[in-house]
Amino acid sequence: MKAGDVIIGLPSSGVHSNGYSLVRKVFDVENGSLNKKLPEYSGKTLGEVLLTPTEIYVKPMLALNKEVKIKGVSHITGGGFFENIPRCLKNGVSAVISRKALRIPPIFGIIATAGDVPDRDMFNTFNMGVGMTVIIGSSEADKSLDILKQNGIDAYIIGEIAEGEREVIIKN
Repeated sequence: MKAGDVIIGLPSSGVHSNGYSLVRKVFDVENGSLNKKLPEYSGKTLGEVLLTPTEIYVKPMLALNKEVKIKGVSHITGGGFFENIPRCLKNGVSAVISRKALRIPPIFGIIATAGDVPDRDMFNTFNMGVGMTVIIGSSEADKSLDILKQNGIDAYIIGEIAEGEREVIIKN
């Protein structure tokens, strides 16, 4: 793993298992707010959106591993970006994530607005639309994206590795 390597994001299907304690508090689920229709989701209810099944990445990742050298993988679950990605980084590098590159599903904006949750806390608690990250050498990025797409995952580049101290930097 070195500066210039690419970080690929595998899209999440929604909240997955992230931050349900905060979700319960924000939406006061004990008092029935789960039946609220969300126009951003073609009228699905909040409950339906929150309970969208978690995307499973095993088969696409096995296919990717057969074809390219994977330098790091992070499952973006509890602890969001800031706790999970550094676990796969080697000393001397950091992950620089481009916020503009992220395909953030509307549910995360709804949570942030309803709960007045700061951006950093959203990235520290939720997956923000990225269920898994994969670090690949830049020369294998296109091939990796093709393999993942062939296996049903519309992955995309969300950032790169830079020199640093095993941290995640979200840049605009």
